[in-house]
Amino acid sequence: MADQPSKIEKPEGSDAGGDIPKAQGQNPGQGGGGGGGEDDGAKSGDGKPARKKPNPLKNPKVLVIGAIVMVVLIVGAIFYWLWARQYVDTDDAFVDTHIVRLAPQVSGQVMRVTVDDNAIVQAGQVLVEIDSSTARASLDQAEAQRGQAIAQIAQAEAQVGVSQAAYRQARDQAAGYAATAVASNQDAARLAGLQATTPRAVAAQQVDDTRGQAKQATAQRDAALRQAEGAAAQVRAARTQIEGAKAVLAAANAAIAENQLTVGRTQVIAPLAGYVSQKSVATGGYVQPGQQLMAVVPFQMWVTANFKETQLKNMRVGQAVDMSVDACPVKLHGKVDSIQRGAGQAFALLPPENATGNYVKVVQRVPVKITFDDVPRICPLGPGLSVQPRVKVR
Repeated sequence: MADQPSKIEKPEGSDAGGDIPKAQGQNPGQGGGGGGGEDDGAKSGDGKPARKKPNPLKNPKVLVIGAIVMVVLIVGAIFYWLWARQYVDTDDAFVDTHIVRLAPQVSGQVMRVTVDDNAIVQAGQVLVEIDSSTARASLDQAEAQRGQAIAQIAQAEAQVGVSQAAYRQARDQAAGYAATAVASNQDAARLAGLQATTPRAVAAQQVDDTRGQAKQATAQRDAALRQAEGAAAQVRAARTQIEGAKAVLAAANAAIAENQLTVGRTQVIAPLAGYVSQKSVATGGYVQPGQQLMAVVPFQMWVTANFKETQLKNMRVGQAVDMSVDACPVKLHGKVDSIQRGAGQAFALLPPENATGNYVKVVQRVPVKITFDDVPRICPLGPGLSVQPRVKVR
């Protein structure tokens, strides 16, 4: 059978009753019988019994080292938790500012551009000059109209003086003629009475002459009164001319102010200090009112960090903030300036309608404004850059 040991021929000169020697290199446990395999497995290659390996979990040193490691890990985790609970952070934060986009208020050809891309500008600095020849011509015309209106006012005022003098003269003449008429009428009445009582005392010719003088004086008085009325009308007309000339002067002044504004608007001026960005204007181009020429990024910037609403429990205005900006090689520091009253979804163009029955609670984000304490020159901050703020809330 296959499990019985094969017969090995004895070499010559060997004992017939001796044991058969084992083949060299035979592994322990390889025997002819089942019982012989167990005995051979308990022995080493040289025939000696094998030693059992000790269990490391029963070694006191290993147990002590493991216990120390576990204690260190637990204590480290506790200290890390105590440290980490003092801060809240987010990676949903960006540098923000009020970007000022500049556009002309008048149309025309660009004569000069005084700044380059990414240049630093100061408030009141002229950035772009537009052709102002048409506006200046209109301004000159308005100034000429103002001069003409001033001359008209002076002429009308002089006419008022002349008319007033003529009126006074005509009024005095009327008064003189009226007095002569009264005296002549009285003389004529006396002579007529005397003639009636004593016909020979007064000649009829004398009475007629006195009456004629009285009528002439009355007529002269009436003519002087009419002349005085005409002079008074001329005074009123001259005053009306003054009012009209003043209206023309006011219109000319308004035109001058408007054209001065137009001339001033041919220069695009920086409203605040900052950096030039997105410059799209060049010398020689034609621009229209409202066309964006460039943008100015102010020096004053802040961080808008969108924290989870669950992170705002202990956040307060004035708390210190450490910030990491990818574009800045150093850490930046700041403080919490303000917290927006309302989540971002409340200000969306189409706010969610939660009364439809399919509501699922989602942790909302709330914008928090963080201001910088000091920004070194080596940090090229700009709106839109990513920031990772960490607020110390405890």
